[in-house]
Amino acid sequence: MSELITADLVDLDLSAGTKSAAARSLAGRMVAAGRVTDLDGFLADVAAREAQMPTGLDGGIGIPHCRSEHVTTPTLAFGRSTRGIDFGAPDGPADLVFLIAAPAGADDDHLTILSGLARRLMDPGFTAALRAETDPVAAAALVRGEEAGAPVADTEDAVAAAPETTEPFRVVAVTSCPTGIAHTYMAAESLEAAARAQGVVLHVETQGSAGFERLDPAVIAAADAVIWAHDVDVREKARFAGKPVVDTGVKAGINRPAELIAEARRKAERGEVGRISGPDDETGAGQDGPDGQEGTSGNFGVRLRTYLMSGVSYMVPFVAAGGLLIALSFAIGGYEIASAKSVADHFVWGEAASWAALLNQIGTAAFGFLVPVLAGYIAYGMADRPALVPGFVGGAVALTVDAGFLGGLVAGLLAGAAVMAIQRVKVRPTLRGIMPVLVIPLLASIAVGFLMFIVVGKPIASLQNALTDWLNGLSGSNAVILGVVLGLMMCFDMGGPLNKVAYAFAVGGLADPTPGSLKVMAAVMAAGMVPPLAMALATTVRRGLFTRTERENGRAAWVLGASFITEGAIPFAAADPLRVIPSVMAGGAVTGALSMAFGCTLRAPHGGVFVVPLIGEPFLYLLAVAVGTAVSTALVVVLKGMRRTPASAAPADDGSGVAVAA
Repeated sequence: MSELITADLVDLDLSAGTKSAAARSLAGRMVAAGRVTDLDGFLADVAAREAQMPTGLDGGIGIPHCRSEHVTTPTLAFGRSTRGIDFGAPDGPADLVFLIAAPAGADDDHLTILSGLARRLMDPGFTAALRAETDPVAAAALVRGEEAGAPVADTEDAVAAAPETTEPFRVVAVTSCPTGIAHTYMAAESLEAAARAQGVVLHVETQGSAGFERLDPAVIAAADAVIWAHDVDVREKARFAGKPVVDTGVKAGINRPAELIAEARRKAERGEVGRISGPDDETGAGQDGPDGQEGTSGNFGVRLRTYLMSGVSYMVPFVAAGGLLIALSFAIGGYEIASAKSVADHFVWGEAASWAALLNQIGTAAFGFLVPVLAGYIAYGMADRPALVPGFVGGAVALTVDAGFLGGLVAGLLAGAAVMAIQRVKVRPTLRGIMPVLVIPLLASIAVGFLMFIVVGKPIASLQNALTDWLNGLSGSNAVILGVVLGLMMCFDMGGPLNKVAYAFAVGGLADPTPGSLKVMAAVMAAGMVPPLAMALATTVRRGLFTRTERENGRAAWVLGASFITEGAIPFAAADPLRVIPSVMAGGAVTGALSMAFGCTLRAPHGGVFVVPLIGEPFLYLLAVAVGTAVSTALVVVLKGMRRTPASAAPADDGSGVAVAA
C-alpha cells in the first residue's frame, strides 16, 4: 500500500490567502506526485463539495476533501498557514489545512486510514504537535500515525473503570456526511469524547465511505436515547424506533456534542419517542450499497423491491409530463393528432391542430425515455453511478427488440448485477481512478447489450406481447377480477410499495397504449382516489367519530382525493389502521371492479377529476369512484362506531384535537 502522505505532500509554510488558493497549492503537490491526473477537474470536485457545506472546524482546522474520478490513489496533503485561511469555521480562520483526495472507487483500507486521521484531528495534543513540527518528514510521519500516543479508552471501558454509583445513561449515535470521509468520523470522535467526560456510555455507528458496521441490536435495545448527526439519510432508521431521538446535522456533532447528549438525556427523562419517518435508503435493509458493503439484514425480496422502486420513482416524472402532454394534445386535436406530420416540418402558429401536434410530439418524446430511465435507475439503485450507462443502454436495447416495460425491468437488474460483479474484481491502484468512468461502464454495457440482444430480449418481447394480448382480451369476470386486485393494491399501503407496483404496472402500459392498458390505467387511478375521498366524507357525515385534527385533515382530503393523491388518507390509517385500511381496501376493490366492468379508459397517468374530459365513459367512471367512496365511508363509520360500548359515551373533543372520554 502506498503511503497516504509523504514529505513532498507537506507544506509547513503555506502562503495561500484563500481556501481555493490553498486547495490549488496542495493539489499541485498531488499532481506532481502522480496522484491526481487533472488539476482543474479535481479542484472542481473539491469546490463542489465545499459548496455543500463549509469544511472549517473549530480549533483552526480546514479539511477540504472530495471523492474524484481524477484521483488515482487515496492521498492526503497537509499545509500549515501563518496568516490563517477562512474555511467557514465559527471560531475563525484555519492554520492547519488537510486536503483529502479519495478516488471514486477507493478501497476500504485506505478510507479507514483517512477516517482514523479525521478522528485524531479532535485530539488537541495531535494538532499541537503539528503546529510545533518543523520537519516535513516528521510532520508526514505524525499525520500517518507513526508518532501516535496512547490509545483512547472506549466509553464503555471508561465508565466501567469509574466508581460504580448508578446505572449509566446509554446512548447510540449515527454519524454521516455527503462524502463519508472526514466529518463522519470527526463527529463520532467528538461525541465519544463528550460522552467520556459526562460518564455516558455511547456507541457510534459511522456510515462512511468504507461502508458501515451495524450496531448490535442488543446495544440499540439497551440504549436510553439516540443521536443522529448526519447530512445524508440515516440508513435503516427503523432499527431505532421507540427511542428518544436527537436529529441534527453532522457539524453539530462535531461542535456541540455535549449539548446533544444533554438534549438526549432531557428527551429520555420526558419519555419522548422519536417519530421514524421515511423508508430506509437504498443502501439499507441489507442490500449491497454503492460502496460495496454487503448488508447483513433483510432478504432478497426487500432488496429487489428497493431496486425496482428506485427505477419507478425516477420514471414517474417522465410519465406524468409526457402523459399529460399527450392527453392535452388529444383534448385539443382529437386522437387522430397522433398521426400528424412532424411539427419541425409543418407548424402554423394560429392553427390549433399544430399546437396539439406539438404537445403530442413533445409528450411522445418524453415517453420515449420511460424504459431507458426505468432500467438506468434500477441499475443505479443497485450499484450507484457506474451502473447508469449500462442501465440506459439496456433500456434502449429493450425498446429496440420490442421488449417494452418488462424488458426495461430485466435490463436494469442485469446492468446492476454486471456492475456489482465487476466492482468485486481487485485492480491495481493506478487503475482505480478510471474504473467508474471508463472500464466499468464499458464492460457492463457490452455484457448487458449482449444479453438483451442475443439471449433474453426476444423471449421477454414475446412475454410482453402475450401480456398485451391478454389485457386486450380481458372482458367480463376476468376484467372485474383484475380491477379488484388493482384496487386492493392501490389502497393497502396508500403510496407504499404495493401501491407503486400497481401504478407502475398501469403506466408501463401507457408507453405503448392498447385498449386493455388504458382500462388498467383508469381502474388504478379511480381506486387510488377512493381512500382520501372516503375519509373526507366520513369526517363530514360523522364528525363525532373523529378528532378536530382529523376533521381538519378531512377537509384537505377532499382536494387530495380529487387530485389522485392517495397519501391524503395516510394520517387516518396511521391513527386507526385496523378500521381504516380494510375499509378503504374494500371501497378501492369495488371501484376498480366497476371501472373495468364499465370499460372506462384513461390516457393520462395522473390528474384525478381534472382529466375527466380525457376519460372514456366519464360518467360511469365518476359513478365507480362515488360507489367505492360510499362503501369505504360506510365501513369506516360502522367500524369506528362499534368500538363504543353502552357504558361509554361518544368521544368528545376537548379543543386540543385529542378525543377524550365524555
